Amino acid sequence: MAETEDFLGQEPHPVDDDLFKEPMKKRRRSDRDQRFRAFPSVEQSALKEYERLESRTRRVLSNTYQKLIQSVFLDDSIPNGVKYLINRLLALIEKPSLDPIYIGLFGSTGAGKSSLINAIIQQDMLLPVSGESICTSCIVQVSSGCCEQYEAKIHLLSDQEWKEELKNLTRLLHRAEEPSGEEEDAWGRDDAVEEAVWKLQLFYGNGAEGKNYEELLRAKPKGKIPTSRVITLKAEEAGELSVKLDPYIRTQRRGWDGESAETHIWPLIKLVEVTLPKSELIPEGVVLVDIPGTGDFNSKRDEMWKKTIDKCSVIWVISDIERVSGGRAHEDLLNESIKACQRGFCRDVALVVTKTDKLHLPEYLRERKVGNQAIQSQREAVLERNTVIKLQRNKMLKEKLKSKLPADLKILEASELVYTVSAQEYWQQGLLAEEETEIPKLREYIRRRLLDKKRRMVTTYVTEAFGLLLLTDSFNCAENLQNEYSHVSVLRRFVEEKIQLLERSIDQCFAHIERPLQEGVRDARTAYRRLLGACLVRSKGNQGFHQTLKAVCLKNGIYASRTLARIDLNEAITQPIYDRIDPVFGGIFRSCHQWPFVNVDSQISAILGGLEGHILRKRRRIYESLTTSVQSDLKPCYEEAAQITGKKACERMKDVIRRGVDRQVAEGMFERAQQRMQHQFQQLKVFCRQGLHSIPKRLLGEHGEQNGITEKVKGSIATMLTLASSQGDGLYKELADVKSEYKEMEKLHRSLREVAENAVLRRGMQDFLLRMSPSKAPPPSRFNS
Repeated sequence: MAETEDFLGQEPHPVDDDLFKEPMKKRRRSDRDQRFRAFPSVEQSALKEYERLESRTRRVLSNTYQKLIQSVFLDDSIPNGVKYLINRLLALIEKPSLDPIYIGLFGSTGAGKSSLINAIIQQDMLLPVSGESICTSCIVQVSSGCCEQYEAKIHLLSDQEWKEELKNLTRLLHRAEEPSGEEEDAWGRDDAVEEAVWKLQLFYGNGAEGKNYEELLRAKPKGKIPTSRVITLKAEEAGELSVKLDPYIRTQRRGWDGESAETHIWPLIKLVEVTLPKSELIPEGVVLVDIPGTGDFNSKRDEMWKKTIDKCSVIWVISDIERVSGGRAHEDLLNESIKACQRGFCRDVALVVTKTDKLHLPEYLRERKVGNQAIQSQREAVLERNTVIKLQRNKMLKEKLKSKLPADLKILEASELVYTVSAQEYWQQGLLAEEETEIPKLREYIRRRLLDKKRRMVTTYVTEAFGLLLLTDSFNCAENLQNEYSHVSVLRRFVEEKIQLLERSIDQCFAHIERPLQEGVRDARTAYRRLLGACLVRSKGNQGFHQTLKAVCLKNGIYASRTLARIDLNEAITQPIYDRIDPVFGGIFRSCHQWPFVNVDSQISAILGGLEGHILRKRRRIYESLTTSVQSDLKPCYEEAAQITGKKACERMKDVIRRGVDRQVAEGMFERAQQRMQHQFQQLKVFCRQGLHSIPKRLLGEHGEQNGITEKVKGSIATMLTLASSQGDGLYKELADVKSEYKEMEKLHRSLREVAENAVLRRGMQDFLLRMSPSKAPPPSRFNS
């Protein structure tokens, strides 16, 4: 039911409620112009042309809507076809100009995410910069808007969400038997326990760690919690907001008992949204998201962590220069980003290497293996080292993406996937020039993505509007009766042919997953003991791992800490299956509908857009069905292991987990996961086919059983096609004349190509001028040694 409501929410407004609704007011010109401040003049010109096209299209649609409303206002019974037109017009008029582009900065603690955002937005200390035990501790979103002030909204866990976390924290700290000897030492150094104690002390005060769940429920928190669970901060200047925001998003030092109310509610914070006023550097419509690298022990925050990654259309993997050449943390972040391309909306991944000004010159010269030219300065060494890293990591990243993603993704054609930046040098410019820090290049990257999205959005919008006006005008235009595609028999044949093509494509797409899925199950059965052992065996023994493992079991195989690498046993042992299916999985969810006639094309595409959106929202569930199935099968053994206390508890927990996994594998755990994924694919396949198969029958007036989402899609397409073939049936003789609006829309549609050509010419001229201009001079020589 929830899925049905979610999908139907994409459809036009119900006729009975909103047929005579007043369209929303358009934005004032002065407000619209503010959106272009972040763009150079060439890009501003292109954006303004697209804005004018969109604005004029909305005006034509609004005029048409008003005419239709006036022509049927007094009618007791409005034909369904007219209702359809009015609803489609209203939906187009109120369609958002542009959905936000989320750019996720995904990196470990101390990688430099906050420093990078500060440099991009030209605010040195807006977000906290990592120092000793200090860093951004939650998801932080930064965007620009039309507000006059700097603003931050701090979202807190709900009462129920905190109770869930409190229950897990107290269970983690509870010990039925006192450990002794080596285990006691391990307990004292355990990261999971330290974090649990720290949170409880911060929220309730010293001694809270010794109380049970019921006692803490009755305890009074040290900080005041707003009933709305949202805290709003405002300031005239960035520095003022930074001071106010600081206690909320900095990880507080453990063992420090701060007295501020902000500090005490820190464990409740799950998301912070920061809005800048009319930024000249970050366009409106772009959201920069600082994403912690490991998730969170709290289930709600961890789920938000995943969803935030999945909604990003661009992910920058942030790694500092000293960690980029290896290490598990960097690889984990990269793998998680690639998975976002499979299960989410991400279409672009880049590696951003930070702190690239760091270099010990004598050591670099001693180990230098490239180039014959002598290095004369620190700057030359840094630039050479950065160039080498870009070449090496670009090649490695592209190979990794090719092995994991469908071969036709545009990201695989990108020439530049790695950026070497220095936020510190951006501010100081003591060693590198501003351009050499590559901060301006990342800003250009952001602008290009937004401009490209705007172009695609306006093109689709104008084309869809033109199709709708063509359809509307045809009702009162007898000459259109001569169009061969207006006849029912031809329309039916046209749609049947397209449905047959789509059905064949659906069959081929889903057939591609069968063999990789089977091969992956075979690989998983062979490798699961080794993969599980890699998660359970620590190089330093059980020291510092005892209660972390208990936390893993309490969360059914998953543990996310702010300081340790993320542990996911379910994902680890199913990885061989993902390794097999990843190259083909993403291709199943991309389709291209080639409808050649604009009045049919744009309207069917619009209706199918809701169906395609629903399919994309199911992608994550299907992709994660393997780990969800394994987690469900292993839940009893996790629960059993979580209850173990006393001597040798860590080894006994490991033993229970190993035996439990062995037992489930022997009983067909991986095969069940395969069957569950196949079942979800089959449901989606049936859904796709049912959503299209009955359209020709509906076109001829045959009505099938009402079936929720699919029936909504079938009904909309059938109505539209029936309208396209129903001129002269007497239903529309009194409909308003919209010929002038149609002619205007026809001109706008023709101008799409001209606008696109102008944008290409301007871009080419800009690139030419940049190539012909003198190269930028390096910083003064006093910094070059």
